[in-house]
Parts: sequence; C-alpha cells; structure tokens
Amino acid sequence: MEILGKLMCYDWGKLGQQSFVAQLAQANDERLEVAPECPYAELWMGDHVNGPATVKSDGKGLDETIRADPVGMIGSGAGRLPFLLKVLSIRKALSVQVHPDKIEAEKLHRQFPDIYKDPNHKPELAIALTDFQALCGFRPCSEINELLQKSPELQELLGESVLAKFATPDKSAVQIAYEQLMHSGPAAVQRCIERTAERMRTAESCELSDLFLRLYADFGCDIGVLSIYFLNYLRLKPGQAIYLAANVPHAYLDGDCVECMACSDNVVRAGLTPKFKDVDTLLRLVSYDCLPGEAMLFQPTVLNALEQPFTRTFLPPVPDFAVAEISLAGSVGEYSVSNPANGSILLVVSGKGKLKLKESELELRMGKIVFLPSSAGRKVLLVLEDAGEPFLAFQAMANDFE
Repeated sequence: MEILGKLMCYDWGKLGQQSFVAQLAQANDERLEVAPECPYAELWMGDHVNGPATVKSDGKGLDETIRADPVGMIGSGAGRLPFLLKVLSIRKALSVQVHPDKIEAEKLHRQFPDIYKDPNHKPELAIALTDFQALCGFRPCSEINELLQKSPELQELLGESVLAKFATPDKSAVQIAYEQLMHSGPAAVQRCIERTAERMRTAESCELSDLFLRLYADFGCDIGVLSIYFLNYLRLKPGQAIYLAANVPHAYLDGDCVECMACSDNVVRAGLTPKFKDVDTLLRLVSYDCLPGEAMLFQPTVLNALEQPFTRTFLPPVPDFAVAEISLAGSVGEYSVSNPANGSILLVVSGKGKLKLKESELELRMGKIVFLPSSAGRKVLLVLEDAGEPFLAFQAMANDFE
C-alpha cells in the first residue's frame, strides 16, 4: 500500500528544493509544487494524530485505514502504530530539549494538556543521510571544566562558588553549573553572550567559536547558545546514528536525517527556540551522565547475515520502534525483506526496483513510501534490475522481534 507522507514546514527547515524533505515528497507526489522560500522541515510517515500519512489510492488517512481493519493492517486490535518515521532537513538549529519518560509524559499531559498533547514517551533515533551535526548529552566533567576555564564571560556569569565545585569535577558540579546557567537573568545572559561573541570574532577560528557565532547569528542572546559549553558537539557521517533516550539533552543543528521515535510529539524545550521554554521541567528531568561524544553513537547489527547481509538494523532498548537500513550498491536480482507480524513502513531514499507482494508488484524509486500491512506476510522480495544507482531504503517497525 503506497502512502504519502505529511509535510511539516517549520522555520528551521531547509528552503525549497534545497530541502531533501521537499525532494522526497515531490518525487512521490507530482502534484506538489515546491515554493522556493518555504522551509520544508519534516516528512512524517505514520498515523500520528498531528500529521497522519495519506493512502495514495483513495486519499484516506493511514490512521483511518488502520482503524478500519486493525488486525489485517497491524496484526492486532491496538488500532495505532507504536512508532513514527520521519525525514528531517535542518537549516538552523532545533531547540535544546529533552523528552520525558512514559510516567512523566502522562503526568505532564494531565497537568498541561495544551503544551504536552499526548501521554506517551518519545525516545528517538536519528540516522544521518548527509553530514549531520547535533548537540547530544553532557560532555565529560573535566571537558566542561576546561571549556569554562577558557571563557572569562561564563566564569563571571556562573560565579566563583560554582566554579569552585569543579576542583574535583563530577556530575554534581555539572548539575550545579548548568542549573545556575539556566536560571541566570536575561541581562546577565545577554552580557555574557555579547561579550563572548565580541571576543570570538577577533580570536583564532576553532570548532567551538564557529558554532557559537553561527548560533548567535540565528538566535541572538538565547540562553541555549551557551549550552554548547556543556553538551557534546557531534558531527555524524552518513549512516551514523544517535539514540536519544528519555531525559537526554540534545539539539539537532544541521543536515538531513531519517528519524524514528515512539508515536509522540512531547518536547520539553529550554533554549534555541522562540517557543515556550519549560526550563524548570527540563532541569528536573535532564540526565547528567557526562559521557564522551563517541559514547552517544548508536550501533546497528546485522540480524540475518545469511539471507539479509546488506540490512543493518538499529534496535533501541524500547519496544516501540526499530529501523532497518537496506543498502544495496552494485547489485541486481532478488533480495529478501522481512516484514514483522505487526507491519512496517518502507521509505526509498535512492535507487530503483520492485517489491513483490502476494498479489501484486510495486515499483520502487526515490521518495516511494510503502506501508506493508501484517497481511502482506513475513517475507517480501525486493527485485533490483539496475545496478547503476545504489539502492537505499529505511524500514520502520515495532521492536518486538521474536
């Protein structure tokens, strides 16, 4: 069953045809006109109430179609997919944020339903399609201390008593410093950021200063600009991934990625955004693990090397979702694709082929999105007839493999 993803146009998205999200959407919907100045940020592929995909054959929402036949579609009477698949095209940073766990999500939804609009948790996985930049998790304590020692502006903002905690750097020192930072007054934050920007403009260029000045140009004296001194700055290559468990602080900065998550839209924001900042909730929830950047990378596994040697599967430690990357370069012929008992969604990023189903065949090419229902069976065949263009697809599914 072919589906059309839901386009989301947020301010941080890449513009017009520069957006890979727009390119994918237009490749699968010839009626779509891409506006040059529109920020095409996200393509949603699922049944989330805020943006359900559309069944291409009849124009119905995927959510409606699943509800009409839950057993045939997803193998149970649950009536909803547990995951949401997306593609993101990022021109400027998303907010510094965390996602609540299930218990906190239910509590926040009860207390503030206008802000936290569903009661579900939102662990998520991001797989880079291009060079991809992100802030993710707190840096090691000693590394944060070293950066603070090089910033007279932050030293003034935080104060001597806070800095003294780093005499023996540990998580408590980081927590005290970050809480002090996030509770600093607007005038003090503005003075710190403006003086830092002035110093960095005349200093020798480095990775941190380049990032600081870029965020300052986009967000001015937003408190989130200073989070780069505390959070790991990651530069992913295509195919690399990060997994964001509940309460891990993060912010995507630049690039294109495939993202999969539990079916939720709960975000607790605290910087790099004009939206509502729930600083106190973020500080109450945030995890101070203080790990090196490379520890944030999430590794896939090959589940069936004999039948599916070119399929890498990302298996996060939650039952809601998993993502398989199918990458076939220079191959022709048939290739086996698994379909879990509760169905899956397949997105083609590049290449051409056919998908052999029980009673039909579907042509596959860039931008094609296929919902494989439970009734499609546990195995389908992918047929590649042209080895000239590498085939790349991502398949989202529940993470409940037998």
